[in-house]
Amino acid sequence: MKRNAFFGMLLGASLLTFSARQAKATITFTEYTMPNGLHVILQEDHSTPIVAVSVMYHVGSKNEDPQRTGFAHFFEHLLFEGSDNIKRGEYMKFIQSAGGQLNANTTQDRTFYYEVLPSNQLELALWMESERMAHAKIDDIGVETQRKVVKEEKKQRYDNTPYGQLINVIFENAYTTYPYRWSPIGKEQYIDQATLDEFMNFYHTFYVPNNAVLVISGDITVDNSKQLINKYFGEIAKGTKAIPRPTEVEPIQKAEKRVNFYDNIQLPAVILGYHIPKQGTDDYYAVQLLTQLLSQGKSSRFEKEIVDKQQKAVQAAAFDLGNEEPGLAIMLGIANMGVKPEVLEESMLAEIEKVKKNGISDEEYKKLENQAENDFISQNQKDIGVATNLATYYTFQGNANLINTELERYRKVTKDDIKRVANKYMIKDNRLVVFYLPKSEEDKRSESGNQPKPKTEPKK
Repeated sequence: MKRNAFFGMLLGASLLTFSARQAKATITFTEYTMPNGLHVILQEDHSTPIVAVSVMYHVGSKNEDPQRTGFAHFFEHLLFEGSDNIKRGEYMKFIQSAGGQLNANTTQDRTFYYEVLPSNQLELALWMESERMAHAKIDDIGVETQRKVVKEEKKQRYDNTPYGQLINVIFENAYTTYPYRWSPIGKEQYIDQATLDEFMNFYHTFYVPNNAVLVISGDITVDNSKQLINKYFGEIAKGTKAIPRPTEVEPIQKAEKRVNFYDNIQLPAVILGYHIPKQGTDDYYAVQLLTQLLSQGKSSRFEKEIVDKQQKAVQAAAFDLGNEEPGLAIMLGIANMGVKPEVLEESMLAEIEKVKKNGISDEEYKKLENQAENDFISQNQKDIGVATNLATYYTFQGNANLINTELERYRKVTKDDIKRVANKYMIKDNRLVVFYLPKSEEDKRSESGNQPKPKTEPKK
């Protein structure tokens, strides 16, 4: 049997552990900090012979120089180039030939690398992550190669994709001061302008053990893992540069912002963005349940009323971006054929107003509780889900044990809390409205002046 086929079978088998893990009262783990500052979390689970190895670096797009945006995402790509001891282009081959999978992703707050392998390949993954941390290959060849890769990704995922500029438009207009005002993809001209010395400085500032958490979850023993971690990470020097953190404070928005954006699309979209508290605060959990009420599932309010009954949208969604610092709750609707964005906006605002005025029913509240519990448990079905959550809770809230207590925060949210946060945050003065429009409408709207507002503006 081929290794990859065998590994696929193991991944399928890991789903069978769902009931067992769901029944666990707690997810037990061991954590400690090494002398060089690297924080380590080990979660032992012998359900399947699989291990997830991950490293989360506390650096995202918000840590970038405004004249060098895109650096964090660029490094996500660059650090697969190889190292002093791994030839260029060999990084993925090592993991794949061992029957494993690997990937990385970047947000505004952190960069996350991981491998999922058969557990007898634990040492391979640790060696490779230590190489990434201590001996990454950062040279002109790698930089030029990844410049092309990142440009092509931006072209395919953002520039040439319907509604691809949506996130960029939202954040550029929702924020005026805090460095969430640009998205992780950044501006390609800044990557072109950057020198090799700038890339090296970014690496030696942020890719250091004292700015990272290493999490291993799966078929391991703690003692053996500690020995291997010490072998590969113990001699990596602690970073000596100050790790810069944003000190700006986004001012409270005091008036509604309205923006028209034109792109190569057929159907207009309406986006509502509201500033919300950062993750970990009590109101954040209530806002999260509010967005679920509006759009999660076929029985959600947006789906039933705007899509099915009124047929004003082909798609409607609401979600929150749980950032390390105050983020956004976003409502999105793609208008049905012939429906004006002003009409769709009015319908979206009306559904929010219903919550603000009437609250939610007992049946809806019970459904939200069940959804929150199911979503939370589902995240921890697999070892990589456990590793991701442990790393996230430690990095942003300094408490990995939230993996065992986080669900209680959702359970503490009451129906009154959901109504309260709707009235507190979903207000006109705290709102960004984006009309994402076909380019064919640009001249028409320019001639008619400012965009129309909804016929009936709900009271605050």
